[in-house]
Amino acid sequence: MTRSSVQGEDTREGAADASERAEAVRGDGDNGVDDTEGEPGNDTDGEPGNDAEDGAGNDEGNGTGIDGGAPADPRPRRRRRALRWTAVLLAVVLAGTAGAGYLYYEHLNDNIKQDALNLGDNKVAAPTPNAAGQTPLNILVIGSDARDSEENQQLGGARETFGSTPLADVQMLVHLSADRSNMSVVSMPRDTLLEIPKCTDPDNGEVHPASEGRVMTNQSLGHGGPGCAVATWQELTGIHIDHFVMVDFAGVVSMADAVGGVPVCVDANIHSRDGSGHGSGLRLAKGTHPVRGEQALQWLRTRYGFEDGSDLARAKAQHMYLNSMVRVLRESATLSSPNKLRRLAEEATAALTVDPGLDSVKKLYDLSSELRTVKPERITMTTMPNRYVGARVEPTEDAEQLFRLVREDIALDGKDAGKKPDAEPEPPADPAAPDDELAVQVRNGTRTDELGTAPGRANTVAGLLVERGFTKAVADPSVLPSEERTVIRYPSADLEGDARRVAKSLGVPASSVKRSTDVSGVTLVVGADWREGTAYEAPGSDDRTPESAQALNGADDSACMHVNPAFTWS
Repeated sequence: MTRSSVQGEDTREGAADASERAEAVRGDGDNGVDDTEGEPGNDTDGEPGNDAEDGAGNDEGNGTGIDGGAPADPRPRRRRRALRWTAVLLAVVLAGTAGAGYLYYEHLNDNIKQDALNLGDNKVAAPTPNAAGQTPLNILVIGSDARDSEENQQLGGARETFGSTPLADVQMLVHLSADRSNMSVVSMPRDTLLEIPKCTDPDNGEVHPASEGRVMTNQSLGHGGPGCAVATWQELTGIHIDHFVMVDFAGVVSMADAVGGVPVCVDANIHSRDGSGHGSGLRLAKGTHPVRGEQALQWLRTRYGFEDGSDLARAKAQHMYLNSMVRVLRESATLSSPNKLRRLAEEATAALTVDPGLDSVKKLYDLSSELRTVKPERITMTTMPNRYVGARVEPTEDAEQLFRLVREDIALDGKDAGKKPDAEPEPPADPAAPDDELAVQVRNGTRTDELGTAPGRANTVAGLLVERGFTKAVADPSVLPSEERTVIRYPSADLEGDARRVAKSLGVPASSVKRSTDVSGVTLVVGADWREGTAYEAPGSDDRTPESAQALNGADDSACMHVNPAFTWS
């Protein structure tokens, strides 16, 4: 695998560009990175963790949580780690930076690093095409905190962590709808507790065992590479992931510099430094100013000084930056300048590590062409809804609602209401076996966070199937999953017809028939929507994006960060 960091120079173009904006930006010469020397840990703002801005201790660097065996951090936990430095990467991808690709094609191809897509054993089936034969596209964007080069070390601080295992401190799923009309972005907080599956490094065959209990999601990158982060996401969400792109500190700075100034707004003067020197170092005067290069990285990392100092405030600032960059790249003359275009292509390709499906400029260009079809007003950015578990967080019921909307390709901006429903899927190539020859396992998945398992449901529904002629239906009491909705799974195409036949006999909708390698045969899981009775009634769909997802529209250009009075200056 080629996971080496970007070693590119910080060749800032455009002193003239900077001078044109000098009146807007006020500073005291402290435009460097937040590098608190001598302090332990992987952070530099005085709080535990491996975040580039956050400080003492490497509690979050090892990723252990209440289920992982290590003591929880007693201090209040900052929530919703979100876009961070990969906001730059995502914006460039969204706006079609790779369109510069045909300039010195082979050279740019050689810039791009690649790694395996999925290192896990379980694969999630690709979504069924819609009536027009279109399928959604899901891309996992990863921000690595690697301190594996002098440049990354300078930007990340914490010199004693040089060469340590990198963590996936930024994880965002970009979902492009099947009809290419809208885009959704779901960010996962880095300290989300979950189980990392077994991952096998294809380069050397090294097996990274599944985690013992739940650990922080940012550890997944250290289990063989970005392909394990992909496997972890798929295990948690049930969403098929088509591609990943990954970038590190140095890549963000070089790309942000190449793009040029991105306007951001603060409602008061801000200097992100406390009395002990912790903070990103961001210094801006009240109002709207373009930020670029290291100052853009400071904006993306700032926590001290924004609102209540939480990660929620930092995520808001990152969303604002990302929205603004998308608009800049779409509307400004940045892409019309050959020199800027060439430089942007150079920095973008050198900054990326991708899966083999995106390992050439042409593939990146084709991807960017699809992404560019979505207007900013149809882009919705969200953070995975979560709740505290000690000092960490875990997904909530709202998170599963958000994942379901993505799985079912329902726009998060609520503008799909007028769409005509897709036609029934095409008949399977392999028809169903006779009912009395069709084997079905029935499992009781009625347990919820609020309610225990409804007793006897697997036996009841298996008996119902037997009465209807499925004489080989049996209850499986050995597995007690938890499913919000009743679902029928099948492992291979030759059993799709059987699964659909079972669904039709019970009145279960075709959308609840799913292909999955987690089962060995047709398996009916009785969900929490069928806790009693013998007649299944499909629940009405609530297709609204949960308020706890903190949705932000890509066309919102009025946002302005509130500055904490303790971090202002006059």
